Amino acid sequence: MPATVPYGSWESPITPQMLTRSAVGLGEIAIDGDDVYWVESRPAEAGRSALVRRRPDGAIQDLGPPDFDARSRVHEYGGGAYAVRDGVVVACSFLDQRMYRLEGGEARPITPEPALAAGDRYADAVFHGDLLIAVRERHRAGDEPLNELVAFPADGSAPPRVIASGHDFFSSPRVSPDGGRLAWLAWNHPQMPWDGTELWIARLGPDGSLADLQRVAGGPEESIFQPAWGPDGALHFVSDRTGWWNLHRLEKDGTHTPLCAMEAEFGRPQWMFGLSMFAFLPDGRVVAVYDRDGRSQLARLGEDGSLHTLDLERDAISATVAAGAGGVWTVAAGAAEPLAVIRVDPETGSGEVIRSSQSIDLDGRYVSRGEAITYPTTDGAVAHAFYYPPTNPDFTAPDGERPPLIVWTHGGPTGAATPGFMLARQFWTTRGFALVDVNYRGSVGFGRAYRDALRGRWGVADTDDCVAAARHLVSRRLVDGGRMAIRGGSAGGYTTLSALTFHDVFAAGASYFGVADVAALARDTHKFESRYLDSLVGPYPEAADLYWDRSPLHHTDRLACPMILFQGLDDRVVPPQQAEAMIAALDAKGLPYAYVAFEGEGHGFRRAENIELATEAELSFYGWVFGFAPADAIRPVEILNAR
Repeated sequence: MPATVPYGSWESPITPQMLTRSAVGLGEIAIDGDDVYWVESRPAEAGRSALVRRRPDGAIQDLGPPDFDARSRVHEYGGGAYAVRDGVVVACSFLDQRMYRLEGGEARPITPEPALAAGDRYADAVFHGDLLIAVRERHRAGDEPLNELVAFPADGSAPPRVIASGHDFFSSPRVSPDGGRLAWLAWNHPQMPWDGTELWIARLGPDGSLADLQRVAGGPEESIFQPAWGPDGALHFVSDRTGWWNLHRLEKDGTHTPLCAMEAEFGRPQWMFGLSMFAFLPDGRVVAVYDRDGRSQLARLGEDGSLHTLDLERDAISATVAAGAGGVWTVAAGAAEPLAVIRVDPETGSGEVIRSSQSIDLDGRYVSRGEAITYPTTDGAVAHAFYYPPTNPDFTAPDGERPPLIVWTHGGPTGAATPGFMLARQFWTTRGFALVDVNYRGSVGFGRAYRDALRGRWGVADTDDCVAAARHLVSRRLVDGGRMAIRGGSAGGYTTLSALTFHDVFAAGASYFGVADVAALARDTHKFESRYLDSLVGPYPEAADLYWDRSPLHHTDRLACPMILFQGLDDRVVPPQQAEAMIAALDAKGLPYAYVAFEGEGHGFRRAENIELATEAELSFYGWVFGFAPADAIRPVEILNAR
């Protein structure tokens, strides 16, 4: 019989240590002949990104020296950190951002040491004969970084040479099968790549030189994603010109043919380089991932435009798809299956797990499965979320008690909540928390109109949707309306702080490197996001009054509940001054708060010990606020101004 224990105090089989010690991040799949490559982010190894290779016999090995961290910092978020062809592997080192050739357990630099430490950063490299073509972001003292396309020998015998410039941003250089053409994406301030990008092509010389440059698609109001050349030499790409990111083919006469027009998303926001939502089978057919109603599907496209969905039984699929080496390769998670590198039969959809992100074996009875909910919000609109009830077969709550609720707010804000298994979610639901993961207006996966619904309304529409989600669950009598918390990181941290400041629905909140002063973010952030707020709030400083109105820091007189703040002291996206200004205001007002800061962490925590400490601190904080004793023997967090 289950024991009767108050919500929050349930003993869970998931410890904070399990979130990191047995877990790795997986992504960036590439295929070279019969070898398959991917990147593993390892919290247990100080968060380094290890490049690994799987041989045809199933043997998996790390490449490069044991401490090599294959991670780019272009746009600060990186991605596209390596390239491989015919067994030659090159990768960007996180330590100095130079490109290295990885051979026999050694790493040899092939780009010069820049004048400014880690000042020349590389991403999205592709081979062209004996050359590499890549995006380079050159940092300059006292000036905005310069983004360009460069070409350089893969053996490091000559320095990079600029082959394309003049735009604020570049991505996705792709060489045609015959080596005679190059396609790439470019865009300018104030557009973000999900707002408007341009697709360019040019004749490509053996020396990397470009001629006859031509823009063939895109513009300030059309987002182009993932140019890719088919085996027949036809250029394919994803465009949202119809209001949905759909697949298109560029014809010889310059027209664009939609391959499968539907109200679904075959693209994702380009926060990182190297994203891939479709690939070509050897016979030229296309396999693609598409998102609809918050869930992902893998499908095969017929020549007549028909779509054959493959029953992968996993509906959270990452934006990394490659074909070859005996199948289609991707990274995916199911409702109860953790993220894994999977090889899929493109005809039957049967999948084989090659590498799981977690080595734990969790009984399915402890897994809370997300219920997709759509609910009314402000302005007569509707919003979307996934609701996870508390789930633990060993415990039940006293009669009449309803569970505390945690509202999760994803980052971006141009991002999405997905229903794939996350041990971090189950950490809370197995302890007796209800959880709702909100796809507020501005989230991706629901078409451009929903994505654009946040334009000019950041801090308002997203916050309203999180508040509405909580109230919706209260109205369904699923949660305790007096014990609700909201938490999120980065942009999700801003939504969290806004909800706590401008609404009186939540009893507590947890902000991970969240934005407290929107104007300070506009003045002091990196190039990639330096004009992001033009569309989310308004041009700065012209709309300075609106920035003031939207900044929780300037309205702390309205705060009335405790909060906990987490911050990486090396964060260049949301600098520590944001959190420090917020805690100074909380301290001046005498509100209870906790502040947990980590040396050596940037925007998002990567080290196992820090992730574990943050998790324990958040649980300890909720226990103090909601009046329950966690079952875990955890380190209690210090709460200032505690009463």
